[in-house]
Amino acid sequence: MADIRITGRMVNFTRLIFDTNDHDAIRQQLSAMMAETSYQGALVVLDSTVEQELIALIQLLISLDLQPMGVIDGILSEQAQAIQFPILPSDRPLQRIKATKEQVVAAPTTASPAHDNTDAPSKVTQQHTTVSHITSYHDEILRTGQCLVQDHGDIILNAGINSGSEVIASGNIHIYGSVRGRVIAGAGGNSAARIFCHSLEAELVSIAGTYCVADDIPTEFIKKSVHIYLNDQQELEFSVLQF
Repeated sequence: MADIRITGRMVNFTRLIFDTNDHDAIRQQLSAMMAETSYQGALVVLDSTVEQELIALIQLLISLDLQPMGVIDGILSEQAQAIQFPILPSDRPLQRIKATKEQVVAAPTTASPAHDNTDAPSKVTQQHTTVSHITSYHDEILRTGQCLVQDHGDIILNAGINSGSEVIASGNIHIYGSVRGRVIAGAGGNSAARIFCHSLEAELVSIAGTYCVADDIPTEFIKKSVHIYLNDQQELEFSVLQF
């Protein structure tokens, strides 16, 4: 019997792009992002547009309960090579476009009044509004080389997406047109996210890191109106939408 076995596992990597080497600012921004989403324990690949100390950055991310897995070939490559940290080839970045419209659902949070030892009346309680969910609406076809991303909610496209384009949402994705690119719902680990599309011809579909490429999509669902979700075994399920 062989001592080494090769198996496959579907995993989801999040790419972090750093435009600053101020680690206090990075900690503050990542902490705020992680408070609103489910990125704890996420596998992350590091990319940077500025010089910075890689080991310190890795330690910072680990302290935030993220798992650095490698760097994108570029500014950080020399440091990564010195510590034998994995280096991933760079790719041609997609053009991130802005949605036609966004609907923000905000939840008020109450700040407790300050307490002191005087008999003076307590200060008035203040309410701060924080964004809890955003729905992005897009009315145009997503063209090759374009990417539409919503980190805090759902995406609804009223047209299709071409091959070589990408849609990414932390929540659900609805596409009322032909899907020929990549559709990634539940980014960050939301296993309750779902994908709905009018005509499925995708290069890849993914929910919470579980993915299926074009060659593995069951043929009976190709060019059909389809609902995609994760079952209890965290496997992708496809079902034809009935109208």
